[in-house]
Amino acid sequence: MKRGLIVSCQALENEPLHSSFIMSKMALAAKQGGAVGIRANSAEDIKAIKEEVDLPIIGIVKKDYDNMIPYITPTMKEIKELIEVGVDVIAVDATINQDVNFLKSLKELYPNQKFMADISTVEEGVRAEKFGFDYIGTTLVGYTKQSKGLNNFDVLIELIEKCNKPVIAEGNFDTPEKTRRAIECGSYAVVVGSIITRPQIITQRFTDELNKAL
Repeated sequence: MKRGLIVSCQALENEPLHSSFIMSKMALAAKQGGAVGIRANSAEDIKAIKEEVDLPIIGIVKKDYDNMIPYITPTMKEIKELIEVGVDVIAVDATINQDVNFLKSLKELYPNQKFMADISTVEEGVRAEKFGFDYIGTTLVGYTKQSKGLNNFDVLIELIEKCNKPVIAEGNFDTPEKTRRAIECGSYAVVVGSIITRPQIITQRFTDELNKAL
């Protein structure tokens, strides 16, 4: 995984661009724009993307389970799906909401697989490094109960100071200026998603601003 921009190419079932074919073309566009990696959801999308580009892939499977808060690669079932499709890095929810024994077991069971910890607080990131995670990502800052009100840059900078493993900036780094600042702060890479790959969200940002003048 090289340093630089990683583009998250995802579209859920209720979104207009939900299609493995479309996500593969989105990944190709990201590569042509200079992305050094792709983050993708589901084995089906990852297979299609791998046929289109040769960039490293951070793979996840988003799955909701009853009585379970984590939804990013939450169980061993999703881990096995991603290993079978052959992703470079598997990202999982590594917050305090996830079962600690599950997190500890990943590198023990799959020592040759690279794992990324999606965390929401500095403490969660430091803990994930102790569990053997290869990358620490700020993916869930602001999205968990324990991280409400936290500033993603504050969490990023403190993680970089406290962790020896590469820290990846992800979550609301939604302008070129923010991504540059994240790298200048010492982030290994920056993951950007919706503002590049979700046209309905991009359009809404324009219309919300425009409507202030109407």
